[in-house]
This record gives sequence, structure tokens and C-alpha cells, in this order.
Amino acid sequence: MKTTIHIRLIVTALAGFAALNAPAQNKAATAADTNTFLETYNRIYQSLYTVANDAAWVAATDVTEEHTGQRIGAEKAQAAFVGSVWVMERARELLQHTNRLDALTVRQLQRVLLNAAGSPGTLPEVVAERVAAEARQSATLDGFEFKWTPPGGTKVEPLTANKISDILNSSTNLAERLAVWTAAKESGVALKPGLLKLRDLRNRVAHEMGFSSFFGLRAGVSDMSVAEMKALTDKLVADTKPLYEQLHCWAKHKLAARFGQPVPKLIPAHWIGNRWCQEWPGLVDSVDLDPLFKDKSPEWIVQRAVNYGESIGLPHVPSNFWTKSDLYEIPATSKRKKNTHASAWHIDLQNDVRSLMNVKSDAYWFNTPHHELGHIFYQLAYSRPEVPFVLREGASPAMHEAMAEALATAPAQLPYLRQLGLVKPEQKFDEIEWLLNDALDKVVFIPWSAGVMAAWERDFYEGNLPADQLNHRWWEHVAKYQGIAPPEPRGEEFCDAATKTHINDDPAEYYKYSIAFAIKYQLHMHLAKKILHQDPRNCDVAGHKEVGAFLYSIMKQGATKDWRTVIREATGEEFSGRPMLEYFEPLTKYLKEQNKGREVGW
Repeated sequence: MKTTIHIRLIVTALAGFAALNAPAQNKAATAADTNTFLETYNRIYQSLYTVANDAAWVAATDVTEEHTGQRIGAEKAQAAFVGSVWVMERARELLQHTNRLDALTVRQLQRVLLNAAGSPGTLPEVVAERVAAEARQSATLDGFEFKWTPPGGTKVEPLTANKISDILNSSTNLAERLAVWTAAKESGVALKPGLLKLRDLRNRVAHEMGFSSFFGLRAGVSDMSVAEMKALTDKLVADTKPLYEQLHCWAKHKLAARFGQPVPKLIPAHWIGNRWCQEWPGLVDSVDLDPLFKDKSPEWIVQRAVNYGESIGLPHVPSNFWTKSDLYEIPATSKRKKNTHASAWHIDLQNDVRSLMNVKSDAYWFNTPHHELGHIFYQLAYSRPEVPFVLREGASPAMHEAMAEALATAPAQLPYLRQLGLVKPEQKFDEIEWLLNDALDKVVFIPWSAGVMAAWERDFYEGNLPADQLNHRWWEHVAKYQGIAPPEPRGEEFCDAATKTHINDDPAEYYKYSIAFAIKYQLHMHLAKKILHQDPRNCDVAGHKEVGAFLYSIMKQGATKDWRTVIREATGEEFSGRPMLEYFEPLTKYLKEQNKGREVGW
């Protein structure tokens, strides 16, 4: 039944497309012509977007060949429309008369061309091949079955993503850690051939539209060039490097003592509690928050995230969020396989919002729903008549992540945990150690995101990195930016970069997360100091409608303005990483004292 409905929707939308594609009676670029073009485009765009997104949802939550095929069919229909030669030519023609168009109209036409850049109709065979290749790559990624043989054992056992994290978070047995870390990298072997094929296809469509590479195309979505994006990410890395080096020094001494090993120059990757070392959990013994959630159900955790956003006056989460989302972990032995990466979905660019998660009762999965609901609240905020469908997204990819993080900042602080009864009145935490625990999540992420991921994907797409150098270059960047080394040599038979979901299905813009963290602290410092007049590190936000009004004023604009303009208008300041450093300033002083006499850096 669902397949039939999808086919009908596609046929209906393409019929509208045929009417739009008919020769124009009058080629003059009048305001009426432009409005007609955009009204028709937006209507068809929303219909096809819905069909493609719904098919992708099914393919991600129940990985089968049939569902992958349905996704390919729906995305081909969408690509045929957004990349239509006539659509591109008409949008370019209308943009030649910008002196007669308002800013919102110009913004829409520019986004029409950016959408077309991913699937230009001048290369229909390449576009169709790319759509199919991306669907197959996602199916390989989502359906991959992790397996391992525990040290001393003889039986091969299944591994879930959560179990990988659990072992890396808790085990003090280095042999066990190495075994599970190695198993977690096996997916890269299966994904490498598809990734190389996708690199060629993605670059070909980008070149067709005049971009230097697919990396350049994605930078364009943020209204930036490759050079501008590189300068921005390099600055974020440089600005945070002094604090990161102090954290690295402290952490390697802590880990060496934990595992009874000499202090290394580069930290072995399997020593860290995250398989990509993008965050370093479990190092601050006094801030173990997992026990706070042991008696709370996953359902309770998700409900708190929904209640939190609604308490500050953000849009009400519709009931279909609960009936259509896929929020909880499925057993490793289940026949159904699904994507294990948390995400928020805006299926129809209106009120069909969903989340894909694997929530369990621990601190990580308490924070993650608050982040994902931040995306949901953003989606609901800009789903209003004043924002055309083609602009119903974040002001930039980084801005969407920033708003999600802005929603998740105060819930990770003590006032909110006390308000929920998770932290008792008599429980005390050292403020510096609490800040240290936070920095081992947020600050250490910057060299990973703005450094390793940005540099490798820039090399991969912009530099056309040879297939026999993928893993070598990956670990070069990991050493340079993170001060981390693989536990043992990793040859080119592996592709450790591909084990990260985003490399495959959200390519060439992972830097958005580091930019988002900088924006998050800029917004948080503003609302804490200038709206609530509270300590930014100990901020009581839940229930404060004025905070919701501030965030909603940003969210409701969608992509109608450049993201830097949105930040400047909201805070009165240009985008900057300075507020992030200000937030962690007390920690910098503490770490310098702790690291006296130690070699800092690598």
C-alpha cells in the first residue's frame, strides 16, 4: 500500500513538473513570472522531498534490498526535478534581474540552484548512478553486523554500537579494548569501494555546476568558498589548541596511570572511551553521571527532552513524533537492522517530525535526546507560511547543529539535573572537575571536527586523494590535530575514515559541528549573561519563556538569511570562537597547575 501511495505522489508531482517545464509564453523576468515559478517549484519540491524522505526513513529503520530500492526510486524522481535543465536555466535567468526582486526571492532562487548542483539534469546518468550508489552505501553502513571474539574466547559474538561504547567506556583490560576497537573498524573495509565510487560521482556533479569539488559545493551551502571555510576551521583549531594541549597532557597521564602503562607522546586510540576519539568520556572519576539514570526508562528520558523545550515556549511537539519515531535500541539478534546514529528527520517540511535513536538509560543517552529535540524544535519553528519550503532548513548546516546544541547546554548543568531530582540537594560536585568533564566532550571535539574530518574530506574531494593513501592520510591528520595514534599499524586494506557515518551519508561538511559548538557557546553566553543574568556554567533555563523567545527568534527564520547575519542580529556581535574560550577560562588555569613539570604537546 505504501509503495502504491509513493508512486501516485511521484506521478502527481511529475505531472506538475511537466506543466512547469512547458515553454513560457512570456520570457520576460517579471515579478509575476518569478512568483509563479517559485510557487510551483516549492509545491513540487515539497511533495517529492516528502516521498524521498519517507522512503529514506524506511530504508534506514528497516534495512532490506526492497526498501533500498524504494529509496533509490524516490530519490531519482526528486533528483530529476531539482536538477532539471529547465529549472536551472529559468532560475539563472530570473536571477539576472535581482534589482527587481526582494531579498527573500533572491535567496530562494539561489537555493534552487544549489539544490540543482547536487543532481544537475545535464548529467542524468551520473545523477542516477549517484543516487543508487548513495542508497547502496547507506544500506551497507546501516546493515553492517559488527562481530568480535572476546580475548580468551573462541566464539564469534555479535556487537551492537552501544556495546562497543560500553566496553570502551568501562573496560580496564587493554586486550579487550583493542579487540572491540579493532572490530569497530571493520565496517570501513566494506565501505571503502563504495566511498571511492561516490567520490567520483559527487565530484562530477559538482564540477558540472562550476564548483572545484564536492567539498566546494557543500561549502557553498554555507555561503562560503573552500578557502573561507578552511580559514574558519583552521582558526577554530588554532584558537582552542592551547586548551586542547593542556587537556591532552592531563588525559594521557590519567590514562597511563589507569592502564599501568608509560606516559606516551601520542595517546593510543583504544585507550579512549569513544571509537573515533571525538569525545573522551569517563576520565573524571568524580563526575560519573551514569548512575543517575539507572532507574530511569528510555521513554522517561525522551519525554524530559520534549518537556524541556516546550517549557521554554518552543513549538509543541506533535503526537506523530511519538508514533512514527524509532527511538530505542533493538537487540543485536533482531532480524531488523537500522542505522545506529542518532538523527532528527523533517519528513514533509511541515509537521511530520521524527527522530532515529537508540536510547538507553545512561548520561550519554540523556544528553543526546535533548540535542535531537533541539533539531525538532528548530524544524517546527521554521515550518510556517512565511518561510518557503525550499528555505525550510537551518540558516546553514552548522546553524542547525548549533541550535540543537544550544538546547542541550543547560540540561547538562546541575540546576536542571537537580530540578528533575536526578541530583539530590546534598550531592556536591567540584565545579572545576565538572567543567573538565564538559571540556573532555566539547573542547576535544574541535580538533577532531574542524581538524581531522575537515582536512581529510578536503583532501579526499578537493585534492582527489589517491585510493592507496586514504588510511595513511587519515592517521596523519589524527596525529597532527588530535595527538592520537592507532594501537597498531593500519594499512591501506582498511579505511578507518569510512567507519564514521557522516563520511558516507552526510559528506564534506562535518566541520559544521565544530562551527556549531562555537555558535552554541556564543548564544549560551549571551542568553545567560544578558537575558537571565546567571552564571553561564550553572544556568537555570527550564521554564524561562524569555530564553525560548530568544531562541525562537533565530529558529523561525530558517534559511531566509545568511547564518552570520542571523548571529549578528541576535547577539549584536559577529560570529566568534571567543565565548567558548571564555566559558572554559577557569579550567585553563587549573590545567596549567596540574600539568606543571609535564611535557605539554606532542
